[in-house]
Amino acid sequence: MKSIRILWNYMGKNRLLYLGAILSVGLASLASISAPLVIRITIDNIIGDEPLAAPLLIRNFVENIGQAFWVPGIVLIIITIFRGLFMFLRGRLASQASEGIAKNIRDRVYNHIQHLPYKYHKEADSGDLMQRCTSDVETIRRFLGVQLVEMGSSLFMVVLIISIMLRADRRMTMLSVITLPIIFAFAILFFLKVKKAFREADEAEAALTTVLQENLTGIRVVRAFANQDYEIDRFDEKNQVNRDKLYHLIWLLACYWGGSDLMAFFQIALVVISGTYFAAQGEITMGTMALFTTYIGMLVWPVRQLGRLLTDLGKAVVAADRLQEILDEPREELVENSEQPPVTGDIVFDNVCFGYEPGQRVLENVSFEVKAGQTVALLGHTGSGKSSLVHLLARLYDYEEGSIKIGGRELKTIDKRWMRKNVAVVSQEPFLFAKTIRENITLASGNVDDEELYAICQQAAIHDVILSFSQGYDTLVGERGVSVSGGQRQRIAIARALITHSPILIFDDSLSAVDTETDVAIQRALEKRSDKTTTFLISHRITSLAGADLILVLDHGRIVQSGTHDELMKVDGPYARIWDIQNTLEAEIRA
Repeated sequence: MKSIRILWNYMGKNRLLYLGAILSVGLASLASISAPLVIRITIDNIIGDEPLAAPLLIRNFVENIGQAFWVPGIVLIIITIFRGLFMFLRGRLASQASEGIAKNIRDRVYNHIQHLPYKYHKEADSGDLMQRCTSDVETIRRFLGVQLVEMGSSLFMVVLIISIMLRADRRMTMLSVITLPIIFAFAILFFLKVKKAFREADEAEAALTTVLQENLTGIRVVRAFANQDYEIDRFDEKNQVNRDKLYHLIWLLACYWGGSDLMAFFQIALVVISGTYFAAQGEITMGTMALFTTYIGMLVWPVRQLGRLLTDLGKAVVAADRLQEILDEPREELVENSEQPPVTGDIVFDNVCFGYEPGQRVLENVSFEVKAGQTVALLGHTGSGKSSLVHLLARLYDYEEGSIKIGGRELKTIDKRWMRKNVAVVSQEPFLFAKTIRENITLASGNVDDEELYAICQQAAIHDVILSFSQGYDTLVGERGVSVSGGQRQRIAIARALITHSPILIFDDSLSAVDTETDVAIQRALEKRSDKTTTFLISHRITSLAGADLILVLDHGRIVQSGTHDELMKVDGPYARIWDIQNTLEAEIRA
């Protein structure tokens, strides 16, 4: 029932369109059912001499037309035209509604995904999300656009036809519906089986999509390590599972259609044989026999189609459940009435503790103070908590204990979106969209004049490189920036951060792919920027950190050393040892 309620909620404002589509189906069904009645009257009461059991107006009309056989023909043509008109309205209204619903679902899911917390996206499977937002939405659209209205048509047909059959001949009616309960029970059993099979097939397709997406995204890594055979085997494994699940689903479909076809043809044969026998014995008229032989096809096939309707219902229910799993994920919590104060670079950490999982802290009692315009360098081994620390500033995560103050205000009281607009982050693996270089750099800053754009790119040491491209700033970088080198991609990302003029800049090991000369040029350009911009530098290249106003050395989430380069070099500790090791290695390499 929950899944049905979900589908009902998805309809939203399109329910009136569905009501119109179902009404059109009912009128089209009424027209379809009227045609056999006209044929029966023609055979029994116009050609034959059977008395017509009908209202006086209809009896007078039939008696007046006499042997004018063209009149029933005209009536049948009019009925057919009306049926075609209502079927057209049914298709138009249902398609309009289903397309509107599909758009609403996509918008709703995409909007929800945009507001999910950073942690969810780090753990989510992008291939699976893509499959849910495309294939599952299409499954729901197809069901709502075609099969849902067919359910209304089948219901109209069954109720009206059985009512007319009972008035025509009860014995033939009983013979006409003898297998319908069996077909119906068979359809329900099939629905229960196919629902599970479809979920398994859907999940197998999602796993296949994930492998394909990962391979296409990381194709350069695959080529670099000559790992094509491994990736082919991995894809083949998922593809085989997907094929087996689909084969099982198709096998269930074949069993149902074969079995239901057999029962349907048996039912039709029973009606034809019984009707022929009763007509030969004079127990029913030829018109009644024609009526039942026509109606039995109209009656059996909708019941048989119930299996297809239930199949697509099962698929739609599974698809709706999978989409609802995304929608049930809690959105990122935003503090009500949160503040949007001017963000300065004055930052105070006071005994800050943080962990991604309960009981597993990655930062423990971190305390330090930074003045606006200072540069803070973070040094430590992988997993020491450097990235986690700067992620707290952008409110990608919230600290558990302690206090972080920005310009004297508690960080948790400041609006998350406002904070992120004032904190520019350049990650170690920057992401570029499949747009031009200009569009990538001005992504978060809107329209920027060329003079400012060029100045910013010169600070990021990328301006001359961009001009060397055939299209300059209008050069397309390709998907994920594959058409530029790693160092060029990082410098474009640095320019994207600098052009926002954020009061807090974070470079999360984002200078690792550039050469030393370029590294020095970028840092000198940063030093010339406004003295109100606070900069955080994370790097394993200790020479990149030596000029910082404050150097923090982290180990297992704790600050084990802090101070300037000169201060840290005067004491025996991790910083001095790393400095000596790196300088010794560089000297050996030069030698």
